[in-house]
Amino acid sequence: MNKKLLGLGCVGAIVVLVIMVGGWVMSSYNSLVVEQEKAKTAWSNIDVILKRNQQELNSLEKLLRSAKKFNKEALENMVAARAKATQITIDPSNCTPEQMRQWSQAQGELMSAMSHLMVVHEAEYPELKGNEHYTKTAVALEGAVNRLSEARRKYNDSVQSYMIKTRSFPAVIIAGLFGFGPMYLYEAPQGTEENTTDFSGLDD
Repeated sequence: MNKKLLGLGCVGAIVVLVIMVGGWVMSSYNSLVVEQEKAKTAWSNIDVILKRNQQELNSLEKLLRSAKKFNKEALENMVAARAKATQITIDPSNCTPEQMRQWSQAQGELMSAMSHLMVVHEAEYPELKGNEHYTKTAVALEGAVNRLSEARRKYNDSVQSYMIKTRSFPAVIIAGLFGFGPMYLYEAPQGTEENTTDFSGLDD
């Protein structure tokens, strides 16, 4: 009788242990999924902003070319930077640091080229400020730059939270078992933020 009770006790203890371990695994896995999805959502917001920015740049290019008075070099540099930026796409949850660096660099080069284009044309062709289409496009581009800066901050905060989770014990074990790989920060190339255009004078 005692042996039977002892055996049942051992089985019960094993069952309880399995349930506890299973619950811990499930909880850790789900928390990792939540953190990763937050970072993916933050990245999606960046992607939306960049696509809208591309549309505004297309509109700006058409406007300048139709005006037949534009700085060809500045415009062509922007067009080339835009083409390069759109050719590089990445999955932030499945990329290398180098791929993220290349993507960030391409976006930074586009922002710099866009900023230079606007500065040059406002200096060389001040009459553009009287063009309603140009003014609306310029304001939209300024908004895109500001929104991108905020979206980048939120994405980096999400990635940092996710990486802390994946490196913390005991979640690091689950991360390794289920393939929760590293994610990398979106760092704007040095100098790009300082080169953003101030369009505040357009309403003067």
